[in-house]
Amino acid sequence: MILTVLYLLIFSFGLQTPDWQSKVDPFLLQAFQESKEQEMMVILNQQADLAYAKQLVNKKAKTRYVYEQLSYTAKNTQTELSQWLQSQGHKQRSLYIINAIATEGDYNLLAVLAKRKEVKAIYGNPTVPMEMPILEETHPNLRNPAPEWGILEIGADKVWELGYRGQGIIIGGQDTGYDWTHPNLQQQYRGFQSGTVEHDYNWYDAIHDFSPLHPEAQNPCGLDSRVPCDDGFHGTHTMGTMVGSDGYGVAPAAQWIGVRNMERGYGNPFSYTQGFQWFLAPTDLNGQNPNPDMAPDVITNSWYCPELEGCNAGNRAMLEMAVNHLRQAGIVVVVSAGNGGDNCQTINEIPAAFPSAFAVGASDINHDIASFSARGPIYDADNKLIIKPDVVAPGVQVSSTTPDGQFRSLSGTSMAGPHVAGAVALLLSAQPHLIGQVDEIEEIFRVSARPYFSEQNCGPLRGSAHPNAVYGYGIIDVKAALDSAAKRSSNANTPQLSLLFPNPNQGQFSLNLPSTETDVLLSIHDLQGRQVYQQKVLAGPRLIELNLNNLPAGIYVLDYPELPNLKPVKFIIQ
Repeated sequence: MILTVLYLLIFSFGLQTPDWQSKVDPFLLQAFQESKEQEMMVILNQQADLAYAKQLVNKKAKTRYVYEQLSYTAKNTQTELSQWLQSQGHKQRSLYIINAIATEGDYNLLAVLAKRKEVKAIYGNPTVPMEMPILEETHPNLRNPAPEWGILEIGADKVWELGYRGQGIIIGGQDTGYDWTHPNLQQQYRGFQSGTVEHDYNWYDAIHDFSPLHPEAQNPCGLDSRVPCDDGFHGTHTMGTMVGSDGYGVAPAAQWIGVRNMERGYGNPFSYTQGFQWFLAPTDLNGQNPNPDMAPDVITNSWYCPELEGCNAGNRAMLEMAVNHLRQAGIVVVVSAGNGGDNCQTINEIPAAFPSAFAVGASDINHDIASFSARGPIYDADNKLIIKPDVVAPGVQVSSTTPDGQFRSLSGTSMAGPHVAGAVALLLSAQPHLIGQVDEIEEIFRVSARPYFSEQNCGPLRGSAHPNAVYGYGIIDVKAALDSAAKRSSNANTPQLSLLFPNPNQGQFSLNLPSTETDVLLSIHDLQGRQVYQQKVLAGPRLIELNLNNLPAGIYVLDYPELPNLKPVKFIIQ
């Protein structure tokens, strides 16, 4: 009898799910039943605290702060795991925007990784097809005699008449790539200045492997392309709507930079996340020497990662974290709502389904919502209703640039999102104090949009109400947005403080000081009260670089004798 009981206990224990599997995405566990080797995204427990970012007014300070905090956290938490993977012969790629390591291995490696104390979760890295737009027609060598209908629909031409065409603003796009030599795009490429070309910090290819769904010989761009290249036509078309000359682009005086995040229309969570990371701090062509000062002001994302292909409720948190971090860095993240059709709650794919992403539906020349344009609402993690789409923009029969100097007319929410990104560039060109103020920028476009209504009711949202689940807050109106922004006070209720980051560090710091009308003397003391550093900085808003490598490791206090309202800042040199 005792032996029987022991046998039953042992047998029952053997059927239980191991504790470590609770850290693993079920999609990945299922994938291991079909293949011995899988790509894995290993998320670490410790994530950076970015709370102070919302206190910063200056866009460059926001971006620098978020980058410093994220990269510092990753550097100080990934080392042990990275060294172990290297010792076991596993290739790896580090991500700091979500503090993760991508690797590849078998089920045994999965179990070992999941059991490690520093690991929070492990997700798969499935290949994901993009949602292609509807091809209307091809126009070789076409030149528009007048602005595209979408330009007129959103009132961009009225803002042009005021002298604002996006000058001084940087737009980023991640897509199938970009033909930078297209005559309507070349002058606007940030890497092309006065006839010279510099692709470092202006272009990044996140495609390091061929998709298993395509034979490698057919890709015209190859892998890790060192020049901007489009292995389809989708990316070049979206960029033309944002910045194209000859009446194609909303903001033809803005500059653009780009990432290829799909291999002939197939991406994966790693390539998408790497694109987000590059926009936070663009790098050289080797992926080295990141510089957050080169980050764009707004980015557009006309792609989606469907649950059917592996972007599920588990790993969506990974991409959502990356989007949130870019927003905290002062970068507007515009996404296309998706072509899921005319049923309610069809905005359900990543990244449009993120509450923090600015989702854009598509309308036609008659202001009617496109039949393919996905509808809302969505619900957040607490089951709170969120209005989506946020706004609507032209997305039916939109003519724009395609590779090899050609032009095509396409339909899709992929065409609508770029109209909004270009509109953001126009607004920021006219109201530069808004650069980096993501929440305010988005709110301006919501309140200034032209309301439109529908007979379609979605849950508690009536189509006759404003906003609704079909048009959101309405079709964007850039001139109305500019007028709305002009009435707002850019500094109302904006916290002002001194912030030194990252903290701790090895002696290299950035210091953000609020604006003052006089010069300021800053002083650094050790804990014994001895002054170890002093510097005078000029009046105005300041982002200051401090090099304190000559100081020994320890705790120090930064103070401002002439600014009694600013509290001293304590910091650590390691």
